[in-house]
Amino acid sequence: MKSSLSLVSIIMGSDSDLPVMAEAARVLEELEVAFEVTIVSAHRTPERLFGFSQSAQKRGIKVIIAGAGGAAHLPGMVASLSSLPVIGVPIHSKNLSGLDSLYSMVQMPPGIPVATVAINGAKNAGLLAARILAITDQTLADRLNVVTQDMKDSVLNKVKKIDEQGYNLYLDSLSQKS
Repeated sequence: MKSSLSLVSIIMGSDSDLPVMAEAARVLEELEVAFEVTIVSAHRTPERLFGFSQSAQKRGIKVIIAGAGGAAHLPGMVASLSSLPVIGVPIHSKNLSGLDSLYSMVQMPPGIPVATVAINGAKNAGLLAARILAITDQTLADRLNVVTQDMKDSVLNKVKKIDEQGYNLYLDSLSQKS
């Protein structure tokens, strides 16, 4: 939902991160939160990183979701250049399975906070961004409550099926779906 009035900016260091970061976009679309998606490489385009970070708040952005793999400097650098909340999404990598990215994000020095979700956890990053915005937006809070209720209903429906079918039949039905 690209908009000149975007509230959330979803950024990533490379287009190879887009399949993961698209999950945040999907959540925000479902919740009708205006967002933008772009590439901002901390290492290959440092001038863009500085300009993006320093102008985001003036452009109306309220939350930044930053996905990065490998050295994963993007979320921390954005957080060091902006007072906006930054949510880091560590991207799974071949060499270290994303642990390097996770450690890079969760071990920020005092004064440079980066809220960090699980490796490839862009869906939760989208939900967290929406929850931050919902503090001052009751309509969005109501939409989030519907999502939460839908999750509860889904679990309770599964409980009912297991109770009715027994675990063996239910397990068989799960293996048939895959």
